[in-house]
Amino acid sequence: MQIEAATTDSTIGTVLVPLSNPTVFHSTIHARPPVDAPGPIRLWHLSSLDAPSVAVVWSLAFAWATGVHLPFWVPILLALGTWAVYIGDRLLDARNAFNTGNLNQLRERHYFHWSHRRTLLAVAVAAAFVAAALIFSLMPLAVRHRDSILAVAALAYFTGVHCGGRRWSPARFSPSKELLVGVLFTAGCALPALTRMNLEPGPAPLRWPFLAVVAQYAALAWLNCYAIEVWESKGASRVPRWAASIAVSSVLVAVCIAPGGLRLALLLFAATLSALLLLLLDRIRRRLTPIALRSAADLVLLTPLLLAAFWRRIP
Repeated sequence: MQIEAATTDSTIGTVLVPLSNPTVFHSTIHARPPVDAPGPIRLWHLSSLDAPSVAVVWSLAFAWATGVHLPFWVPILLALGTWAVYIGDRLLDARNAFNTGNLNQLRERHYFHWSHRRTLLAVAVAAAFVAAALIFSLMPLAVRHRDSILAVAALAYFTGVHCGGRRWSPARFSPSKELLVGVLFTAGCALPALTRMNLEPGPAPLRWPFLAVVAQYAALAWLNCYAIEVWESKGASRVPRWAASIAVSSVLVAVCIAPGGLRLALLLFAATLSALLLLLLDRIRRRLTPIALRSAADLVLLTPLLLAAFWRRIP
């Protein structure tokens, strides 16, 4: 392709100026816009319903894998508590950013929460009150004491992030904090099954294979946090390396525990699939909008749902 440039010298007429790189110009014109998430998926992410969804699916999957029957109120409690925490986290992040002028640290989910802060704050408060009512009215005292340890740890982390001397920003989000988030989130999903394993009729399931599965899922939750932080900060990505490591280790653990725990092994294969999907998202991240990429990173954590059709058929 060439561009005509007019001159004031009538004896010259027009001059044909070739592009320095016609290929780049041609590819830029025909470049496809990044793929955005569908409306329902965008709302699912923007309203912080993604984390509660993953928490409920993981808790039910852990219970199924260990043969534990969870009371109906446990997934409800987990969903409400997770939702309240994530809404509060988004609102505090937005408030801190507006107070300090660090608006470049905000993402679309923060602006959404701040634009609807009155409604979402009311939702978070109501969810917290209902969760508290479920705890004090339905949760056995022994279980309440065990779960309180995790609640105190989560509260300490939340307070340190938002009320400490140095406020949170993505630039200060270190791998150790990402790991802590992954461990706390996964522990909250696994505790309902862990505290009821010995209460179920029949032979007690082995604790160590279950804890090995929980450790793999904690690594997967960490990878999710790490990948999102790297993608949003546009830093150097080691997602493929870590995703491959988690996938391989999950398969190895699954092979070791399969003879005595088929359900646990299948749950590990679901974790393997999630890790590989995160690796794929890292490869195609430039073809997706930020909100589509962020939503997809949480959607791939719902792979245990693929086992739902077989939950009652697998011994």
